[in-house]
Amino acid sequence: MIGLREIQEARARVGPVLRATPPDRSDSLSRLVGRPVVLKPEHLQRTGSYKIRGAYNLVSRLPERGDAEAGVVAGSAGNHAQGVALAASLTGLAATIFMPVNAPIPKVDATRSYGATVRLEGAGVDEAIAAAKEHARRTGATYVPPFDHPLVVAGQGTVGLEVGEEVPEAASVVVPVGGGGLIAGVATALAHTRRDVRVIGVCAAGAAAMRAALDAGRCVSLDHVATMADGIAVRHVSDLTLTHVRAYVDDVVTVGEEEISQAVVLLLERAKAVVEPAGAVGVAALLAGKVPGSGPAVAVLSGGNVDPLLLIRLIDHGLSAAGRYLLLRIVLDDHPGSLATLTGAVAGMGLNVLSVEHHRSGVRLPVEEVEVLLTVETRDPGHGEKVVRDLRQAGFRVELVPG
Repeated sequence: MIGLREIQEARARVGPVLRATPPDRSDSLSRLVGRPVVLKPEHLQRTGSYKIRGAYNLVSRLPERGDAEAGVVAGSAGNHAQGVALAASLTGLAATIFMPVNAPIPKVDATRSYGATVRLEGAGVDEAIAAAKEHARRTGATYVPPFDHPLVVAGQGTVGLEVGEEVPEAASVVVPVGGGGLIAGVATALAHTRRDVRVIGVCAAGAAAMRAALDAGRCVSLDHVATMADGIAVRHVSDLTLTHVRAYVDDVVTVGEEEISQAVVLLLERAKAVVEPAGAVGVAALLAGKVPGSGPAVAVLSGGNVDPLLLIRLIDHGLSAAGRYLLLRIVLDDHPGSLATLTGAVAGMGLNVLSVEHHRSGVRLPVEEVEVLLTVETRDPGHGEKVVRDLRQAGFRVELVPG
């Protein structure tokens, strides 16, 4: 196990290459959660995530150990790829990064922009990592794992040192969990400097490898993972990270896809922060009431590398999950003026109409009736229920279409 000394050494080494990420005390999120909420904005870190910390702590030591000649290699879908690429560039080493063939184009381009050679191989991260390890075996390059290395964990632990110093009032620190490198480091740092702070890990429900390992008492491999939070979508953790989590983490909880997407949207609206789904799970857990206590809570926003196309879908999904979009099926008599009467009623309610679809064919209705699919913007689920009720009272035949 690593200790405070290793994390302090990592801080001395990585500090000069880091961007400061001072905490943001969010009044809006605090009101929603019902307790003080402080955001640790690692999505503003170099490469868009905390990953540069662990990657640089490992990669920068290779030249002094004589392990740098063949360069470094890693497998990743995005954040770790960029962290390793930048660390290699800063150290003057060649980097080869294996990424899945369906990796988001912005992440591939960003990794290349840091000077790495990118090879697209495999359908997922596991295949990319396997290809990276084979490349290391064949060429002698040093494989840089995303979480399963003491130097990587120690580097990520510098986040915990900063949180302990920057937010002395913190009662809880909430950390996203994939393979466990970040929470292992953060929890170890806080265990040695702020023993009064509770550390809570958060997994996506569809990729809860750490929760499964804790329940089984050993590392296990999930049969499959399914989550929008690709940054924490791993099938298994490691003995190294599991050992630290069992020793220093108070609990690991899970959040669902709707909770994650709502957190992404709220961070955009209330904190003006573009955070990827994996980076938003801590806020999701706080909003869902899954972090016990009433004292100040620090949510680590671990990354912000989200594909713009995915962000558009996330916003739509999050607004729908929050009851901000309402899709209605309304049956009207097929005669002139019926649609105008409906839109007039909707306008009278002060609703913003997002789309209208008018169908005569392809629906099972009498010949004298038509179907209208109406999407309107509402404030919350309660407002949506009132809209449906008011339309029915006005004489319209209305059905709510599930999102």
